Amino acid sequence: MSQRGFALVGEGSGFLVVNKDPGLDFHDCDGQPGLCSRVRDWLGQAVFAVHRLDKATSGLLLLATNRDCAAALAALFRERAIEKYYLALSDLAPRKKQGFVQGDMARSRRGSWKLLRSIERPTRTRFLSWPVRPGLRLFALKPLTGRTHQLRVAMKSLGAPILGDALYHPLVQDWPDRMYLHAHTLRFSLGGELFAYACAPTIGAMFLEEQTKRAIEALGPLHALPWPARKG
Repeated sequence: MSQRGFALVGEGSGFLVVNKDPGLDFHDCDGQPGLCSRVRDWLGQAVFAVHRLDKATSGLLLLATNRDCAAALAALFRERAIEKYYLALSDLAPRKKQGFVQGDMARSRRGSWKLLRSIERPTRTRFLSWPVRPGLRLFALKPLTGRTHQLRVAMKSLGAPILGDALYHPLVQDWPDRMYLHAHTLRFSLGGELFAYACAPTIGAMFLEEQTKRAIEALGPLHALPWPARKG
């Protein structure tokens, strides 16, 4: 983890885009400053959260620097008008190499969630995957909804839980150095202008293996991948 726990990736009128390190809480926790506090202290001014990432997840986050922009960005998230793309690694082969995961989610044990067969208020996720080397597979994930642990639950439902996910993948023998889920790309329009940000993972031994880095680079822009058709 870097000293601050984040890096500035980009900024616009009323917002910042930062790359969060894995292991950094979003909010203050147990007397330690979280991401928002660290960015606020670095900027010397208030910031406003419009979405969040799990502590163990790294990658891109939008933060507003004024209330008007916070309201505008929050509205875009509610309308699902912000495109988000993630990368993940698993040591297990999925039941299918690409496709669409959907279903309602319900609370399970130990603070976890589970995917249900019902689709009354479903989560929806598109995914693609490629082999990197024996025992390691790269996934690109595009959530169409935004629920707690959505991608982690979707990966478990495919039979390929995310490597290093202590909640959904408890059977890893040689425990990895992090959970291998990274928010790679954000795309959105604000004030009539298109903004697009992408950041490859910078932390994690398996993300930084040459074979993995080459596999990620070969994907090109994640939004331009041949994503499976939306269902429902």
